[in-house]
Parts: sequence; structure tokens; C-alpha cells
Amino acid sequence: DITRNSDNLASGRKTGTGTGSLDRLNDLAMAYRLRWKRRRLLWRSLRKRRQLTPVIDRTAQIAPDDILGLSTVRNEALRLPYFLNHHRRLGVRHFLIVDNASDDGTREFLTAQPDVSLWVTDHSYKRSRFGVDWLTWLQMRHAHGHWCLTLDADECLIYPHWETRPLPALCAWLECRGRESFGALMLDMYPKGRLGEHSYHAGDDPFGTLSWFDAGNYMIRRKSDLGNLWIQGGARARAFFAQDPRRAPTMGKVPLVKWNRRYAYVSSTHALLPRRLNHVYDDRGGEITSGVLLHSKFLNTVVERAGVEKQRQEHFANSPLYDAYYDALTGDPDLWSAHSTRLTGWRQLEAMGLMSRGGWV
Repeated sequence: DITRNSDNLASGRKTGTGTGSLDRLNDLAMAYRLRWKRRRLLWRSLRKRRQLTPVIDRTAQIAPDDILGLSTVRNEALRLPYFLNHHRRLGVRHFLIVDNASDDGTREFLTAQPDVSLWVTDHSYKRSRFGVDWLTWLQMRHAHGHWCLTLDADECLIYPHWETRPLPALCAWLECRGRESFGALMLDMYPKGRLGEHSYHAGDDPFGTLSWFDAGNYMIRRKSDLGNLWIQGGARARAFFAQDPRRAPTMGKVPLVKWNRRYAYVSSTHALLPRRLNHVYDDRGGEITSGVLLHSKFLNTVVERAGVEKQRQEHFANSPLYDAYYDALTGDPDLWSAHSTRLTGWRQLEAMGLMSRGGWV
């Protein structure tokens, strides 16, 4: 249970930091290291700005209260029509997007969108910290003071009451409670049957087909340095990493942040600095409002793309360790099992503890 069992996460933690001078010194040393880490990340992003070439810059259109969407994409012409429309409906007013050497029409499609500013690069995705360095520069330059939704093109945010309450309402509510960040669980969605059997057309709702998920096989631990929740599980952990579940992808993210030019993501959107922004859970046993990122990775196109990504080795820090994962995807697997759950709506996810209304009623 992601939202209700956070009290268990604190069970092994010391009950106070003022009980001895050693604890105090350790806290000061950690704060010092993280402060310098954040500065190094910001400086790194400043240098990486030279790798970006603007294609169309419409940032002059950004109004002071606009919510911004950010993403690094490669060959996502199929997903982007639905991705953009979904988040437009939520209330994102402008998108800052980096295209990493697409050759499927992605660049042309994005250039034609009136609410998109686009930059391109053919530099290494992995060596840019999986696109984070590029996006951090754009946030430094254009997003100071804005709520920012940072996503991959295969992620769609939902949250309690998302059909009737747009993001501006959620962000205003968070601000009234002194919150600058909002957490979400990435939920792997998949079809019933082999992945390649289910066709998909640009603009369609991918979750009409990818309508199944794993409801309860999640492991949670709290990172001692950054204070973020390290969540693993879901269909990928079950189907591809059963023998070594600690290598499974991380599912906890902090995608929505009231941005300041001094902030920096550390590992994708799994954690950021300052570390207070990672406290998107209640460690006293209560609940804090949270959402879910519906993950559309398992469209039929993943079967072909797996072989390409295995050769590129751009998506994991230790890419050769994940060759078996790509091989399994190339084999066109069926991820459905007798324990799979069909998605019916956000209230179902809340009842399962995968998201929470908190005090937002």
C-alpha cells in the first residue's frame, strides 16, 4: 500500500537527530554533500545547453501562471497526439520538448503544434542523464516560478478527481498547504494477450487496449540520503526480473513540481534536490494526495523497438545487464496473468492504495 503504509517506512529510523552530537554532525555533513551535488548538477546542465538547437521557440507565449509540460522524446510520433491532448485537457498550457534525433516524423509533428517549443539534439541520451540535463537547462531558463509536469511520452498523469478538477485547481490546493511537489506511482499497463496482437493508431486512447495492471506486488523502501520512496514492482518486475527483483525499474516519481531555477532532478524524476521536495508521503501514518502515471510502454511497437534499444544501449546505466529484458520483449510476450486487474478508474486505484485523495475532497 503506497499511501497508507508510510509509517512502516519509518520503523527503522532513529527517533531524533538532536540526541547526540554525532547525529547532528552526520546531518550537517549530508546536507553539505547534497548542496554541492545540486550545484554540480546545475552546472552540468548549464554546460549541456550547448547540445541543444532550437527548432521553434514559442516561449514568449508563456503566461506567468501557465503550467508547463516537459519531455525528452525519440521516435514518439505515434504516442504524442494522445499524450499532448491528455495533458492539455488537464491544464498544461505550454510544452518544452527535446527531440533526441527522431526519424519518424516526431520533429515535424511537434513543430506544427502551437503550444510546443522544440529543441533538437543528436547527443547521447544516457550521457545527458537520460535527458534530465537538457530539461534542467530549459527549466532554469523558462520555468522558474511555474508548476512543471515532467514526463516521458509514454506516461499519462491521473489523480483524484482528474476528470473534473484540472491541474490549476490541484496546484492551487497544494500551494495553499505549503506543498511544492506532488508524487505519483508509475503503473505498467498491458493488454490481455501477446503485445504484438493489439494494434494502435495515433490519437487513440492507449489505455483502451492497455487496460490491465498488477495491483499488489510492490516493494517500498525509503532512500536514506534523498528521502524519496524507492518503489519496485508491477508487470515488469514480475515478468522480467523475478529472479532479481532489485534490478526491476523504479516506479515512484515526483513529476509535478513548483519549479525554482535552483532545483535539479537527480535520477530521472524519481528524486530531486533540495530533498524536501521528495517528501510526497506522510511518515506519521497519514495520507498525502498523490497520483498515478499510467505507463503505455507495452504498445505493440515495443516488440520491434526492443531490439533497436538493445543495440543503442541508451536507456540503462548498466545497459548490458538488461539484454535479457530486451530479448524477452522481442519475443512478443503475454504479460497478462490470472492475477491481473482491469482498470476501471481512479477510485479503484485509491481503494487499492495506489493513489490517495489525502485531504483533497
